[in-house]
Parts: sequence; structure tokens; C-alpha cells
Amino acid sequence: MKRKTKLIHGGISTDPATGAVSFPIYQVSTYKQEGVGGHKGYEYSRTGNPTRFALEELIKDLEGGHAGFAFGSGMAAMTAVMMLFNSGDHVILTDDVYGGSFRVMTKVLNRLGIDSTFVDTSNLDAIGSAIKPNTKAIHLETPTNPLLKITDIEEVAKLAKEHGLLTIVDNTFSTPYWQNPIEFGADIVLHSATKYLGGHSDVVAGLAVVNSKQLAEELHFVQNSTGGVLGPQDSWLLIRGIKTLGIRMEETEKNTAAIVDFLQGHSKVMKIFYPGLETHPNHIVAKKQVRGFGGMVSFDVGSAENADKLLSKIHYFTLAESLGAVESLISVPARMTHASIPIERRAELGITEGLVRISVGLEDVDDLIDDLNQALE
Repeated sequence: MKRKTKLIHGGISTDPATGAVSFPIYQVSTYKQEGVGGHKGYEYSRTGNPTRFALEELIKDLEGGHAGFAFGSGMAAMTAVMMLFNSGDHVILTDDVYGGSFRVMTKVLNRLGIDSTFVDTSNLDAIGSAIKPNTKAIHLETPTNPLLKITDIEEVAKLAKEHGLLTIVDNTFSTPYWQNPIEFGADIVLHSATKYLGGHSDVVAGLAVVNSKQLAEELHFVQNSTGGVLGPQDSWLLIRGIKTLGIRMEETEKNTAAIVDFLQGHSKVMKIFYPGLETHPNHIVAKKQVRGFGGMVSFDVGSAENADKLLSKIHYFTLAESLGAVESLISVPARMTHASIPIERRAELGITEGLVRISVGLEDVDDLIDDLNQALE
């Protein structure tokens, strides 16, 4: 199946019990057994629910993995994956990782004895230097949030295998429509499905895909034991959202290219972060592993004051957390999505007070450009 077809016919696209072409919402907590252990595949909805399983099978097919898992949020999915490790283990992560990922590693999981080091994963030597005897995994964001850096997944996966480490890739920004990390050697793929996969700002969810039976058994054990599962209503919303992912990503790509072209020519924009630009330091790597450059753009307007002026005049870009929706969103990472990262660390990474991040939506691109132009002026 080609990609757009797989979005609609992947996984369990119809209900085998009724033939329903929209997989039903099985709003149920427990299931009748004919005898002890004699159930029909389901016994308790924390362990497994038909609607959630349909979603899990769909994301498994889209990412080309062995099994998929659905969680109550992207952070729940990441936390469950990190629970595969033990006290005393060490994980290497991308340096300008999402603020929530930084927070959970440095404020929560560290209390359980899981150590972490943050490095520029677009630099293979930096990763190699950070590997310790107790390192168990390398966790990548590519593209990163919010500086849109690109990591060569294939090269990192090779390095990881040489040291017996897992490669984990957060694929939220690219989605499986543009990028499939398992093809390049990744062991686990993560998604904040709240974003592009849902696509309509109406569901909070997280997904994980693993590439082996062993990892599937281990992650299912964690999922069932800790219980951070996605409910059937949200699972159904996510299945519905994924069906239109292809046309949404393609239209977003067109809008974004036009907006980036506009921003390049504007005197109030100091710097643009977008991997589709040939001037982007990782553009060649991006071209190797993605089929599209996505709808996320960050640009620097020089100061917090300038950023606030821009936000006060904008009309079609909604000031809000999150990204990847049909409506265009705008944020200032230093004071919103990445506020949990210490200011000294933000300054070191280049997450300045004047850095603005936009998630380009599906509005008419001329309206979006006009809106940015009048606000910048």
C-alpha cells in the first residue's frame, strides 16, 4: 500500500464483528468470560481495548514496526519507554529537547535513579563522548523542538548498535507520513499524537512503536502495569484524524514553503530555523531521511519586546501551546513550551527571548503571510 492508502486502510480499518467502516468506540471496562481465562481476546480495558488496539495496529503499520502502544499523552508514552530502564542506567538525549521531556528526565526520572545527558545529537562525536558504561539508550528528537536541528538517524543507530544501546526517536514533528525512523535502524519511535496525528486540537494522546517482539512484551508489561492508557473515545478521534494526515501534511508543506520564503526577505527577522532551507546546517541529512520538511518554523525577532509586539498584532496565528493542528499556532518557546528549562541552559542552546515558533496550518497562505507581515511591521 502507498502512504495515503495505508492511512485509511492500515491496521484494522473495519470492525470484523459488524463490518462498520468507522471502527466503533468500545466504551467498556471489562469483558464477559465463558470460563476462567476463557475470554475473546479482551479481559480488562487497561490491558487491552478493541478501539485502542485498532489505533495501535494502525500506528504500527504506518511506522513499519512490530507493535504499537497508545498512551494518555506524549509524556506518558515517553515515561513508559523510560521505564524499560533500571535505576543506575543512563540515557543520552538531544540537547534542545522539548521542555516537558527535559523536565521529566531531570525532575522525575532522576529521582528513580535514571541518569541523563543532553548533547547535540546532530554531532556524532558529541554522542560518542557522552556514552558511559551504564548508558542504555540514545533518545533523539529530529527535527528538534524548537531549533529544528536534524540528527542522522541511520548513523546514530549504527553507533548505538556498536555499543549495545537502544535508539529512540521522537517523530512528532515529521510524522510517519514524512519520516520512518525504524527504516533507518531505530528501535523505538515516539509520538505526541496530540499534534499532527490528531491534527484538530481536540485530543491529547501519545503513541509508541517498537521494532521487536522482546521490546513489545517489555513495553506492554509497563503499559499494563502503570496504566497510562488512552481511552476508547480519544483512540477513535485519533484514528479519524490520521485518515487525513497525508493531505494535511502536503498542504501544510506548501504553506510553510511560502511563509519561509516571505520571512527570508523581511528585515525584522534576524534568523530562520527551517530544515527545508539549503542554508540549514543539516539540510543534506534532512533530505536523506525525510520526504517533506514539515510545518514547523522558528525565527528570531531580536528581543522579548519585539516578540510581544508581534503577538499583540497577530490575527490568524493563535497564541497557544501545542502544534500540528489545522489552525496555525504561534508561541514563544522561552516563556511557554521550554519555560521549564533553566534560563542559562536556554541561552546556551540559543532559545532566546526573541525566538518565535509557528506551526503552520491550513488557512489560505496569502492570509497567513499578510498577517505576519502586518504584525512584523
